[in-house]
Amino acid sequence: MSNFILFFISTHPAMFKKLRTVVYHVNDLPKAKEWYQAITGVAPYFDEPFYVGFDINGCELGLDPDMTGVTDGNHSFVFWSVDDIAQGFDKLLAQQATVVQPITEVGGNIRVAVLNDPWGNAVGIIEGA
Repeated sequence: MSNFILFFISTHPAMFKKLRTVVYHVNDLPKAKEWYQAITGVAPYFDEPFYVGFDINGCELGLDPDMTGVTDGNHSFVFWSVDDIAQGFDKLLAQQATVVQPITEVGGNIRVAVLNDPWGNAVGIIEGA
């Protein structure tokens, strides 16, 4: 059985490429930007009223002031890089995930979606750039 699993994994390309982005939802974007800049020593590479992005050694730390649907204890989303967001979205739905945020174009040829796994964990997927 374990040989079959190794064969299956090794001959089918991975849909989830790598962890790429973590997004923290914050209700005070300027204060959060200053705080994360102070603790990381890194200035944001993207700084707009709707999103602040830091490049932390090749991974994105994003600060999002949109608190829609965010509850205490559920302020962060981790995004998995995918080549085809529609395929990833459909696969997650087929595995009983529920939609939190549908596939959304966020600019710069980047599309994101967030679904909850059957245990309520947010699973983000991101395509592009």
